[in-house]
Amino acid sequence: MSQLDIIIKKYDKSLLWLIVILCGIGTVMLYSASSFKSLYQTSGLTDTIYLQSHLKKMMIGFFGMFLFTVMDYRKLKIAAPYILILSIILLVLTKLIYIIQGSSSAARWLDLGVISIQTSDFARFSIIIYFAYYIDKKRNRIKDFYTGIAPPLFILGIISLLIIIQPDFSSAAVIGFIGFLMLLIGGAKISHLSASATSALIILVPVMLMMPYRMKRITYWISSIFGGSDSAIKNLGYQAQQSLISLGNGGLLGLGPGNSLEKNLFLPEPHTDFIFAIIGEELGLWGVLGVLFVFILFFQRGIKIAKQTTDPFGIMLSIGIVLSMVLYTFINVGYVTGVLPVTGLPIPLISHGGSNLVITLSMLGILLNISESKRSLNKKLWNHQQ
Repeated sequence: MSQLDIIIKKYDKSLLWLIVILCGIGTVMLYSASSFKSLYQTSGLTDTIYLQSHLKKMMIGFFGMFLFTVMDYRKLKIAAPYILILSIILLVLTKLIYIIQGSSSAARWLDLGVISIQTSDFARFSIIIYFAYYIDKKRNRIKDFYTGIAPPLFILGIISLLIIIQPDFSSAAVIGFIGFLMLLIGGAKISHLSASATSALIILVPVMLMMPYRMKRITYWISSIFGGSDSAIKNLGYQAQQSLISLGNGGLLGLGPGNSLEKNLFLPEPHTDFIFAIIGEELGLWGVLGVLFVFILFFQRGIKIAKQTTDPFGIMLSIGIVLSMVLYTFINVGYVTGVLPVTGLPIPLISHGGSNLVITLSMLGILLNISESKRSLNKKLWNHQQ
C-alpha cells in the first residue's frame, strides 16, 4: 500500500473532499473568467495563461498541504516565534526592495525566483500560528492585560503597520480582526479587547481615509446604501457596479459555463477579486448558493475539528485557520454583492492568486493533521490545565 493511500485513509475524508471540490470549482471558473483576457493579452494565441499559472501554484500548494498533513502540527509550537520573525523580515525586505528600486507601485510582492509571494499572506499564516502558540503558553495569564494580551497585540500592531505601509489596508484589517477574535476565543477579557480595538480604530480610520482610492470606494458604498444616484458618484464605483450587473445577468440559472458577458473586459479583475460575480453570471443564483453551501460545510467541519481535539494549541490553530477562510470568503462575497466596500481580498481556493492559494492549502494541511486525532474536547481537562 502506498504512502498516499495510507494518508487518504487516515485523514479526514470529509475535509479532503471539500478542499478538492472548492479547488475544482475554482479551476473551472478561473479558466472561464480569464480566457478572454488571456486571448486579449496574447493577441489570440492562447486562452490559458492564467489557468496555467493557477495550476502551477495549486501544485505547489498541494505539496505544502501534503507536507503539513504528514507533519505533527505540534512541532509548530517550537517554530512559531521563528515563523513570526521571518514574516516580519519578509515584510520589511519587500518594502525596502521597492524603495531601493524607486518603484511607485504597491510593495506587496516579493520575488523569490520560483514563486512571487504576497508577504501579507505569509504574515497572516504566521499570526495564526503564533497566536495559537501564545494563547496555549499564556492561557493562565490571558485575562491580564499587561502580561496577557499586551505582548501579542503589540506584535499584531507591528505586523499590521508593516502591511499598511505597503499599502494594503484590507489585509492588515483582516489579520488584525483574526488576531482579536483568537484572543477573545482564547479567554481574553472583552473589556481589554474593546479598549484596544477602540484605540486602534481612532488611529487607523484617519489613516484609511488618507488614500483617495479608499475614500472613493467608501463614498460609493455609502451612496449606494442611501440611494445616491448622481452620475459622478456612480463613476466612483465602476467595479462594484459591473459586479452587480454581472450577478443580475445570471438570474436564477445563469447564462451557462463560459458565457459570461462581463468578463469580456467590462468587469475588472474577473479572475481574481470578482470571480464570484462571474460564478453568479454563468451559474446563476443556484450556482452561487451551491458554492456558499460548500463553504458553510467547510466552516462546520472546521469547528467540529476544533471541538474534537484536547490540545489547546490545536484548538486555537483550527479556529484561526477557519476564521481566515470564513472572513476572506465573507468579505469577498460582501463587496462583490455591494454589501461591503470593495477591498480586493480574494475568495479562498477559487480566485487566481499564487501566494494566497499556496498559503491557504498549506494551512488546510495543518487542519487535516489536527483532525487526525479525532478526539473529543474534555472541558474538565481544559479547566484543569488552566
